[in-house]
Amino acid sequence: MLETLLSLAKRFQNMDRRFVFLGMALAIVGPLIWPINLSFEVNKEVVALYDQVEQLEPGDPVLVSTDFDPASKPELGPFFTANLHHMFRNDLRPVFVTLWVTAPPLVLPEIEAVAESYGKEYGKDWAFLGYKPGGDLVIKAIGQNITSMFNKDHYGTDVEDIAVMQGLRQAKDFPLLVSVSAGNPGIENYVLQIQAQYNLNIVGACTAVSGPDTIPFFKSSQLTGLSMGMPGSAQYETMVWDTVTDRYDGQPPEGMKRMATAAMGVLNFGHLFIIVLILLGNLAYFFTRIMGEK
Repeated sequence: MLETLLSLAKRFQNMDRRFVFLGMALAIVGPLIWPINLSFEVNKEVVALYDQVEQLEPGDPVLVSTDFDPASKPELGPFFTANLHHMFRNDLRPVFVTLWVTAPPLVLPEIEAVAESYGKEYGKDWAFLGYKPGGDLVIKAIGQNITSMFNKDHYGTDVEDIAVMQGLRQAKDFPLLVSVSAGNPGIENYVLQIQAQYNLNIVGACTAVSGPDTIPFFKSSQLTGLSMGMPGSAQYETMVWDTVTDRYDGQPPEGMKRMATAAMGVLNFGHLFIIVLILLGNLAYFFTRIMGEK
């Protein structure tokens, strides 16, 4: 029996790495094909973000800065989609800008699809002012006079002629600013450049790697809500899904897929697979040493 265990331990230590890759592939693909919705706790930062949107009145404008790229879309895309459903379902009027040239092709089709599912009309219920280069200079202009930088929207229409923009000249005219940020320029730039100067109400969604740098802004109340990485997106997505479903005759948001929630299963099983390999590897190593000394 011991000889059999020793043989297995040695074989495990010399296992072909392709089996490791195969196991990781199964751990990733399995939860995507057969979703496993594991329960998780919603962080106070995400609850605070959700509450900031909930506190707005129907018809209130929201300034949304969409600053991410294809590499960060898996983390931030589900949050952005859930946020769109949350705003349009609550009859808010979002105005979108972006500081990243990579963002418009990613976000505009999603905005149009979700807006259409709620019967929202461009110009009246929402607007997309497009991309402007310049980072901090653009943010300062948004704080002072947004129309000085975005005098036309993404489609070339004068901002003055867009109904949703009437009476909106500065960032402080928006009761809420949502920054969906994968890096610089993004959340940190909005906080440092204009938050304190205009006493803005800002919430943000960032990637997991940016979380440690961004969380101090929440703790200092410079951000009133924060979603960090895939876990934050899944938590916010779940809150939006559950609330909208409960509020509207048990019907889930039309066209909304719980991508972040499904992805959490992938993360959990992927990490679990790695932990199991580490434990088994150490057990095999110590077992062969002990048996070898005997």
